[in-house]
Amino acid sequence: SNSKSLFPKQWYQRRVRGSKKKASDYPIKSEIATVIVTVVTLFLTTFVFHCTWVTSEAYSSPSIVLAARGHDGNRIIFDDFRESYNWLKFNTPENAKVMSWWDYGYQLTAMANRTIIVDNNTWNNTHISRVGQAMASPEDHSYTIMKELDVDYVLVIFGGMSGYSSDDINKFLWMIRIGGSTPEGEHIKESDYYSSTGEYKVDKDASKAMHDSLMYKMCYYRFGEIMTEQGKPTGYDRVRNQEIGNKDFELDVLEEAFTSEHWIVRIYKVKDLANRGTT
Repeated sequence: SNSKSLFPKQWYQRRVRGSKKKASDYPIKSEIATVIVTVVTLFLTTFVFHCTWVTSEAYSSPSIVLAARGHDGNRIIFDDFRESYNWLKFNTPENAKVMSWWDYGYQLTAMANRTIIVDNNTWNNTHISRVGQAMASPEDHSYTIMKELDVDYVLVIFGGMSGYSSDDINKFLWMIRIGGSTPEGEHIKESDYYSSTGEYKVDKDASKAMHDSLMYKMCYYRFGEIMTEQGKPTGYDRVRNQEIGNKDFELDVLEEAFTSEHWIVRIYKVKDLANRGTT
């Protein structure tokens, strides 16, 4: 500090010479800095594009409009939900009542503007159980329940054609469990819906209760005539990777009203049968 106060000019010159000497030790310092800044900028730009893609693909995609990639990489849009809700809105009476599993209740109310039996806010377990019983029972028993609930149409979600795995067949065990959880559903036993080897199947090894259930028939009606994949038999379920076991059947208490383009949504009208479902 004394040398600085007594000889300011000499001290300053020594500092300048020392700085020049240090700078001369790094002849490409500016180039290195440029490369680093460029790399960081490129990384941040890539990160922004990545975040935008994740947001658009994973977080912001509406659940009723499905998207997939084809074998050629092109994007395929499945708009079956809106297609079906529009059909209900414009082709059924305004006072029509629609039965489906509770997952689709809000969508049906908002987009189809139709009365539903259960929705995402139904807290009455007995009420939900009755819908589960209708889905899990043979047609005759289901018809009685549907008439009791004053049902006009039944809607199911099926992915066997398109490969959409969040369908009602994959949710069916929960309908069985909830349906059998009340005294009215004591005839529904989960074990009855497994194969002889204890597996949940839809092929020829599936149980009689599975083949006879209303859910099975609504999902697989006419499906046995359809070829879904080259080299596979007709009636090949692309989600379960099984050829369905019950292909040749007709519906007794329901009639097909509408099936969406990719078979994801199937809607049936409850028949008005005299002297049935009233006891």
